[in-house]
Amino acid sequence: MGTHMEIEHTGAHDPRTVADEANAALEAARAALDTPPAADVPAMVLLVDDQAIVAEAVRQALAGEDGIDFHYCAKAEEAMKAVIYTRPTVILQDLVMPGVDGLTLVKAYRSTPATRDVPIIVLSAKEEPVIKSAAFAAGANDYLVKLPDRIELVARVRYHSRSFVNLLQRDEAYRALRQSQQQLLEANLELRRLTHSDGLTGLSNRRYLDEYLAAEWRRCAREQTQMSLLMIDVDNFKQYNDTYGHVAGDEVLKRIAATVEGCLGRPGDIAARYGGEEFLVALPGTSAGGGKLLAEKIRREIAALALPHRNSSAAQHVTVSIGGATTVPAPGSAMTSLIESADRALYEAKRRGRNCVVMHADAAENEEV
Repeated sequence: MGTHMEIEHTGAHDPRTVADEANAALEAARAALDTPPAADVPAMVLLVDDQAIVAEAVRQALAGEDGIDFHYCAKAEEAMKAVIYTRPTVILQDLVMPGVDGLTLVKAYRSTPATRDVPIIVLSAKEEPVIKSAAFAAGANDYLVKLPDRIELVARVRYHSRSFVNLLQRDEAYRALRQSQQQLLEANLELRRLTHSDGLTGLSNRRYLDEYLAAEWRRCAREQTQMSLLMIDVDNFKQYNDTYGHVAGDEVLKRIAATVEGCLGRPGDIAARYGGEEFLVALPGTSAGGGKLLAEKIRREIAALALPHRNSSAAQHVTVSIGGATTVPAPGSAMTSLIESADRALYEAKRRGRNCVVMHADAAENEEV
């Protein structure tokens, strides 16, 4: 009893590995943001125009240019299908077409997720401010009067294509960055869980328990509410290890830990591995009577596991002794007084023959219930 030792993590996950992997992913995504766009990505131009003479003129204007691929669609009703199929980096869209007009197509491109960001250069027969305004309002990026000068056409195609490719690459980098940030957040939560958990039983460890008790002690002192502690010790655990081996002993501790945690009924109650075969349950806002009822429930549930222990002085199966204490913390008082009272109650339970509960109603007075 009362080993009060710090428990080392023995879990399969290494906290350093979890954090290192997430940090590496985050750095890779950040590096992608600083990577210049690939210079060899071709400009994929799709012309949507019903006039073959215009298509031929545009084709010839772009034919001698390196890094520009040209595609042509003559029917407005097939334009969306052509855009999805060719995946252009620039769309040259005629405004006046039979069947579906150019502005309607521009709006359709912008309302479709696969094409909403593709640059659109509208081609019009004349320089008309009202038509130009309507084109930009529909979602066009640029406006040219056909047939445009070859040098100007090439310059605009390259500019819009390069901007679109940069956008795609940057969006991908940002997606990777957001994903890595989420992975880092999850890794930090896992790291926090590992830091606060006992590696064998999965309960809170001594480090987290001390932090939790200190915070709850201060809160109960401010609000003048009761706080109860249960100290649980496995009866004759050394004899169990000597009889069945340490591997079997570890399995018993896991079963007991799960049973104790399963008996807790409120979110504010926590169970922790306190040292060796000893556990502690913190019950903020719980009276001595409530603490004793829970302690008896835990004792009975563990006995009901019927784990054989032929060398126990208390029974032929694994049992626990439980000491509890309850107090209303005085402002400025030491939390250790409650722990010491629970420890004394546990000692009394063992003195009475083990496999029983002793509860002190007030840590200061050691009044038993």
